[in-house]
Amino acid sequence: MAIAEALQSTRPVEVVSVDSALVYRGMDIGTAKPSPDERSRVPHHLIDLIEPSEAYSAARFVGDAERLMEAIRARGRLPLLVGGTLLYFKALFEGLDDMPASEPTVRAELDAQCEREGLASLYRELQVADPPTAARLAPGDRQRIQRALEVFRVSGRPISSFFTRGEDTPAAPLPPMISLEPTDRAWLHRRIAERFHQMLANGFVDEVRALRARGDLHPDMPSMRCVGYRQAWTALDTGDLSHLPDTGIAATRQLAKRQVTWLRGMPEREVVACDAPDATQRVVQSALRAVQELQA
Repeated sequence: MAIAEALQSTRPVEVVSVDSALVYRGMDIGTAKPSPDERSRVPHHLIDLIEPSEAYSAARFVGDAERLMEAIRARGRLPLLVGGTLLYFKALFEGLDDMPASEPTVRAELDAQCEREGLASLYRELQVADPPTAARLAPGDRQRIQRALEVFRVSGRPISSFFTRGEDTPAAPLPPMISLEPTDRAWLHRRIAERFHQMLANGFVDEVRALRARGDLHPDMPSMRCVGYRQAWTALDTGDLSHLPDTGIAATRQLAKRQVTWLRGMPEREVVACDAPDATQRVVQSALRAVQELQA
């Protein structure tokens, strides 16, 4: 938000959220959602789109983002894509082929295999069938692991191969991508711990209690599998919240590690050290320079 406001002082911008969790209404604290006051200062899009009981996909994101970017530019403003769902960036930059629809028979086979052999067995199978996808997924992410294996069994192609524009489609110039990455892992771990404890102090557990009380959600839904929410749901199931800080912080560290893996596969990015004291200033300078180059 500090970067968006700094850019706003030099050129009018509008933020397009690239975050698979911010789309859900009622999930504010655990997603660090921008406040109404922040959104009034800098317009934000793709936030509070759907209920947690609904699903949102990379394909839908691409359509929404492309439509919004065109409208923002038409208003004479700069679209600023901000977020950490790197699958969405990849789909937007590289395209998204049509994936096979869900196949009930194959899905049932995977469910039965998971119950019989355990999720670890499915994850090992995915590591062989589609190593890039396995590397970006958490070993406990049953829904996405099964979906990736389902696509592979139905099509014979790894799900990662569907993120491509194909040889016959000219590649569009990639927009400038600035990646905030820490140089000091200990600094990152401290920030993760501070953020999670602040979420707890802000009422995160009560937020999850309210979501559970709706009656239309369960822990296997994509919304409730978001980092932090899944750990809080489990803690409330057991009635023991004492380990929640440890499990939530550990899960967030794992997410950060997967994001770094994704970013290393994006060599076109410009890296700015987010633990540098002048990180905000450097990002603003890089963004302004990139805009000038595009307009030259």
